[in-house]
Amino acid sequence: MTGKIIRIAIDGPGGAGKSTVAKAVARRLDIDYIDTGAMYRAIAYKFLSEGLTPDSMGESDFKSSMNKILAGSKVDYSQGITTLDGKDVSRDIRTSEISAAASAFSAIPEVREKLVRLQRDMACRRSLVMDGRDIGTNVIKDAEIKIFLTASPEERARRRYEELISKGQKVQYASILSEMKKRDHNDSSRSINPLVKAEDAILIDSSNMDVDQVVDLICSEIEKQG
Repeated sequence: MTGKIIRIAIDGPGGAGKSTVAKAVARRLDIDYIDTGAMYRAIAYKFLSEGLTPDSMGESDFKSSMNKILAGSKVDYSQGITTLDGKDVSRDIRTSEISAAASAFSAIPEVREKLVRLQRDMACRRSLVMDGRDIGTNVIKDAEIKIFLTASPEERARRRYEELISKGQKVQYASILSEMKKRDHNDSSRSINPLVKAEDAILIDSSNMDVDQVVDLICSEIEKQG
């Protein structure tokens, strides 16, 4: 893709297919793709690896330890690979435990401030597709195209279940559905940049759509804007 810079923000709840769709759109347009959720997962992975959880110590000690870990953490996402302090953690962060932890830690202002700063820098000078929970409402408020991609909780849980099973993980659908609904509540009710549809975002319900159909729809919207 040549010419003017175009930033495409794709927001929506977990399991809606944001990453899959965003990657496909980026490939079709030949622009960069940034998985912001993977960046939060990487931080959550490091916190858990360091034994840091909100109930592992007093609030003051927790904050102190968290800020120390954040200051010494380097998170990057490039060409489909998530790196944490120079190490590829792409596979390590794709578990239900890390998914739940990422949702909880992403509600902490200090965590969001660090990662949003990195994400805005990425979106500053080049065309890209970025997906997450608050891209169009916070990270790239002036994105040229904003999409809110969703699907029913049951359909999203089914997709996540099949994804994890295909990777050899032993999981239960009912457990994933329960975690999905809990995460939806956490993401939409948090006080800092909750998951909401931007006023100027295009709503797409992918419950009965395949990836190609969603990508076609998004690309047609881009063409309309020239």
